[in-house]
Amino acid sequence: MNLSRLWAITRLELLQRVRTVSWYVLLGVFAFLLVGVTALAFIVFGGWGPGGPGVYSIVVCFTLLLVLLVSPTLSGNSINGDRDASTLAALQVSLATTGEILWGKFLAAWITGLAFVVVATPFLVVATLTGGVNPLVVVVSLAILVAEIAVVSAIGVALSGILARPLFSVAVTYLVVAALTFGSSIAFGLVGASITSEGVSKSRSVAYNSDGTMTCRDGSDECWGDAENMVCEDWETTTYRVPRFDRVWWMLSTNPFVILADASPTTFDDRGNPDDLFGWIKAGVRSAQITPPLEMTYDDCDPAGYGGYEPGPTPEEVIAQTVPSWFVGLAVQIAIAGLLLWWAWARTRTPARTLPPGTRIA
Repeated sequence: MNLSRLWAITRLELLQRVRTVSWYVLLGVFAFLLVGVTALAFIVFGGWGPGGPGVYSIVVCFTLLLVLLVSPTLSGNSINGDRDASTLAALQVSLATTGEILWGKFLAAWITGLAFVVVATPFLVVATLTGGVNPLVVVVSLAILVAEIAVVSAIGVALSGILARPLFSVAVTYLVVAALTFGSSIAFGLVGASITSEGVSKSRSVAYNSDGTMTCRDGSDECWGDAENMVCEDWETTTYRVPRFDRVWWMLSTNPFVILADASPTTFDDRGNPDDLFGWIKAGVRSAQITPPLEMTYDDCDPAGYGGYEPGPTPEEVIAQTVPSWFVGLAVQIAIAGLLLWWAWARTRTPARTLPPGTRIA
């Protein structure tokens, strides 16, 4: 692979994008939206303490959201769009190889996506200077953000080489991104709710007189907390279905937002609560790994009250006792993008043995 030819293709692709006014309008709209999002984030997180970590995480998540919404349009017609415009054949008969054409268009789509990160940089700097932002969080979150932009760009470019119609390839790119983002969450909810175990609930209540007062062994009407003096009803046992999300939690590992949050280090306050959006997403996703209790006991006659009820684990405890999955999800995404790029290379290489019906050659 010749780096000079590779950069020439990348530069040509970039020049075609930046010459349009719509590109700058899109970046301007993104900057305008970031102003509102950042201001609202300071209002929300500023009331709970240092707003820096919370604002920073929201700006990064919003940047990722916009990239997921825009990148399929920017990369989903890179190859088949040139084929329809009769410009791809000119590249194929040059010294550039199929791999250089494919990688050049991928790099151009990647750099285009990174432009949104550049626009978001001032807002990230403001959030960081506010205080409380862990430098390691900045490094890791930006690295994951750049990697996710690369994955989405690679999927879009690959599908533009696999599918003949630009509009169809853009739509399929959106579907793939939606499957990773929303489809993983929907599948997690539906499959987890369909896989159930039988739960058992045992309860016992104190006995009451006809006038509504407690029945006590010594004849009084108030003996709450005195286990030896309280009169209790018989135990009642009921069964119910318990969804087993702990068996399908791995479905969320390919979600870009879960990867971003799960990979970012988390800091906690004195009560064990995260100080940014990354931590709350991580705690919510990690809690799905915990096996739900299948036996519950409620006993009014227990002096401790309801069988010695104890509060659930804090987010810090949940994260500490569960395992990360971001590297598995990112590896799956990279594998999908790599396989699609290989398929696109096989469909784009020349001389072509077969072509889809109606495909333009020159």
